Amino acid sequence: MKWKKAAMLVLAAALVCQPMSAFADAAPDGMTDASQTAAAQGGAWEAWTQEWETLKDDWTQVSISPGADETQMNFAWYSKDGEQTGFVYGTSSDLSDGQSAQITQTASQEGYLSNKVTLKNLQPGTTYYYQVAGKEIESFTTDDDTSDFSFIFVGDPQIGSSNEEKAKTPEDIQKPTFLTAQSEAVRNDTFNWSYTLDRAYAKTGNSAGFILSSGDQIQTNAEKVADGTVSEMEYAGYLSPDVMKSVPVATTVGNHDADNANYTYHFNTPNLSDLGDNGYVGGDYYFTYGDALFMILNTQDTNVSEHKQFIEETVAANQDCKWRIVTLHQDIYGSAEHSNEPEITNLRYSLVPIFEENDVDIVLTGHDHAYSRTKMLKGGQSTTGFEYTDDEFDEQLDKDIDVGDSTETIYEAPANISDDTTDPAEQRYLEYLYSVMDENAVLELTDNQDVAIDSEGIMYLTAGSSSGSKYYDLVPRQQSYIANRWQQDVPTYSVIDVTETTLTLNTYRTDTDEKIDSQFMLVKSADHSQLSALISEAEALASDDYTAESYGVMQQALEAAKTVNDNAEATTEELTNAYTALKSAMDALVEVPVQAPSDEKPDGNTDDPSQNDNDSFVTDTSAAGVNAKPSTVKPVKTGDYTNVVLPAAVLVLAAAAGGTTIYIRRKRS
Repeated sequence: MKWKKAAMLVLAAALVCQPMSAFADAAPDGMTDASQTAAAQGGAWEAWTQEWETLKDDWTQVSISPGADETQMNFAWYSKDGEQTGFVYGTSSDLSDGQSAQITQTASQEGYLSNKVTLKNLQPGTTYYYQVAGKEIESFTTDDDTSDFSFIFVGDPQIGSSNEEKAKTPEDIQKPTFLTAQSEAVRNDTFNWSYTLDRAYAKTGNSAGFILSSGDQIQTNAEKVADGTVSEMEYAGYLSPDVMKSVPVATTVGNHDADNANYTYHFNTPNLSDLGDNGYVGGDYYFTYGDALFMILNTQDTNVSEHKQFIEETVAANQDCKWRIVTLHQDIYGSAEHSNEPEITNLRYSLVPIFEENDVDIVLTGHDHAYSRTKMLKGGQSTTGFEYTDDEFDEQLDKDIDVGDSTETIYEAPANISDDTTDPAEQRYLEYLYSVMDENAVLELTDNQDVAIDSEGIMYLTAGSSSGSKYYDLVPRQQSYIANRWQQDVPTYSVIDVTETTLTLNTYRTDTDEKIDSQFMLVKSADHSQLSALISEAEALASDDYTAESYGVMQQALEAAKTVNDNAEATTEELTNAYTALKSAMDALVEVPVQAPSDEKPDGNTDDPSQNDNDSFVTDTSAAGVNAKPSTVKPVKTGDYTNVVLPAAVLVLAAAAGGTTIYIRRKRS
């Protein structure tokens, strides 16, 4: 798209967040005004508004979903009744070698058919070209080695939610202003959604295997507006980003998707089960990718026994998968306005035992429109002996987060109910809140809180809004189970890297690409062959590509790993610690910025890093140094000193390799 090309010429700055009109009791939900973002400057917004006029009524956008495994790819699209459609694919860019794929058709909207195709026996590391119904030829590239891959995790695009004239009744869509407001909202949210995907995909080096959405792809559900065509404009926006023409998206059913069959017409999910079917959009489904099993639950169906059966049968059929990842929409361990709702916590305590019994590693959720990451948890359960209803909760919550007439943008809701209240209803509310914090479920890690090695617990990650269509405030009383949370009314995304031994999580704000949380790594036991492979990978890294500080740290971890690996009697724990330390150091490498020649700096140094002095290394074994919180290694300005702490996991290796904690101090003069 032309507007995207223009956007990439602009340096990212903070997205401008505008509060929506205030509503009773709560602070106004935030939303991001796309036209005021840095990405919209330089004519990009104007180009997009023109393009949107040609897209908004086109219901025939193609969607790509992961296939049953990495050798398959699924497609879905609408075609008009009476018009020919087709799907041709091949490995030549002009499709001179093209072959037709078998299409399955079903009726969808009046006047349209839903078409679905599954491509099988795809070869690794191969670019495939495809053409749907004579449209522009597009392409996708299969991963050459799925033993080491990345995927992007996003939350609640909810395209169209920034519309202040949300359709709440059938009469709403009859208002002359509604369709205009909806079009403008979808146009706004789609711009931000596309920009987030562009930034996220670039963060993976344009190599992510797929995108995983935690649900609520669109805004308008059938509960409030029975006319199923109203959401088609929102799907047109949701499916339009260029990234989605070449990267599959695994969607989760959210509450805004759940009661409209349009979801099933637009997406072709693999291994779809009848279990968990809520009667509108199908049930749970799964796919595998490399060593990972992804189980996507439709928890809009609250029949937990069916989800339990699905998980047990899926795990039994995929015993070879080393990682087990579950996605559902509700934020069962979130930290924003939905997180404490009784219907959410009841679902939590129904599902958590099932996850634990089936050795799930991480649970990815949405619904809360605010980012949070839990500590490692096991055995969560409410500590109250009474039932608490949603109606009781909502009444007190409204009181607790009431901001009066204020329209000020806030990121954490106020706590108007004091802990020493004498009101029985308020006391009951607070008792409930503290009973669902699951403090006793928190597993203690080592001093390093950014790595969990062979943990018996589960991490729960809740995504923020990826489109900026709506933000919720964080709850005023941070739950004991929360390790970190973040809300600044800016779109966010996560990148999750998976190897045979590690699952690494990093989360970023879209506007600046800066991390909003420290990196966290889940680690499974490593053996000599896995450590040897990582050592070889580290040895292939060129020192000139990275800052001397971060490369020096990596070299220390590399030498220590070699020492461990050369020991034929090394224990599994020692091998795993060595692997973890080296992987952490490699992840912390800082690339040397590519700089054009320029004049000397005021301090007398040139921009050329080669003109700086060599590094000198000193050790620091002080207690303060050993216990220092792991820090991200950053490039050093000329003339500055810096203390660079070894990545957290390297501290674990010190005992195993017989080394000491090493710090690097460098002066450039």
